[in-house]
Amino acid sequence: MYMFFFMMIFNLMALSLVRKHYLMSLIMLEFIFITLFNMFYLYLNFFNFEYSLGLIYLILGVVESSLGLSLLVFLVRKTTYMYVNSFNLC
Repeated sequence: MYMFFFMMIFNLMALSLVRKHYLMSLIMLEFIFITLFNMFYLYLNFFNFEYSLGLIYLILGVVESSLGLSLLVFLVRKTTYMYVNSFNLC
């Protein structure tokens, strides 16, 4: 169980340190999602709950990753830059 907390802390640190490149930020968000899913699965397994909630969580993760990749493709085609520091989001 402690392994997932360490993974979460390291993923959050990596997200804050490697936030320059947009694709690396998306990959770190996916690692955070996978870690949370593993924790969620162990929680459901420990209390003998149904796994349909885990399936819904996975579906939401797939939607999140596809939206992130489509945003990446849109931004690269529009600006030809893949770095977060070059975006004028404000």
